[in-house]
Amino acid sequence: MIPPNSLVFVIDDDASIRKGLSRLLRATGYRSEIFSSAADFLARSPHPGPSCVIVDVRMPGLNGIKLQETLIQRCRHEQLIFITGHGNVPMCAQAMKAGAVDFLPKPFRNAHLLQCVERALARSADERSRTAERNKARQLLDLLTPREFEVMQLVTTGMLNKQIAGELGAAEKTVKVHRGRVMHKLGVTSVAELLHLTQKAVVAPIAGHKTKV
Repeated sequence: MIPPNSLVFVIDDDASIRKGLSRLLRATGYRSEIFSSAADFLARSPHPGPSCVIVDVRMPGLNGIKLQETLIQRCRHEQLIFITGHGNVPMCAQAMKAGAVDFLPKPFRNAHLLQCVERALARSADERSRTAERNKARQLLDLLTPREFEVMQLVTTGMLNKQIAGELGAAEKTVKVHRGRVMHKLGVTSVAELLHLTQKAVVAPIAGHKTKV
């Protein structure tokens, strides 16, 4: 199944490869855009939906490995599929370690490439979903005051109001009020739900405390 609003990019300096991949993708129902260089691809604004990039490793100017490094530096999350007629083990290992979906030597089987595209788009869709959930959770946490955030972090460790009060040097009644406001603002009703939300937001636990559910 092709994820909604997905797009496959092809970057290769060989016109015959570009043409062949464009036909293959179109015939199998994928939307695609074709580029003769990595620089041209980078000049395009990022696609707002799931996407993957089929890119030749060795090209004039910015090569495939350098493109991968650039995308990582820019915090972009396109899923890369490398194709090459001049690959080697260290190059393949480097690309895969940096998150590439696959590294295919030319000539490759069309079926194999299409499997990679399917896997890449699914991974891209999952990544976008996780990012959206993380951003939503962080927006909720931004509603908290600094003290409420502090109380929230201690609540997620499993501490009781009395223990939190002792930790912060505050009255237990005050902690109870802060805790109620935290739960209300975040729309949660239990410590388990609160912990799940902070995990989505990737909030680091307080040093020296073990989180309990």
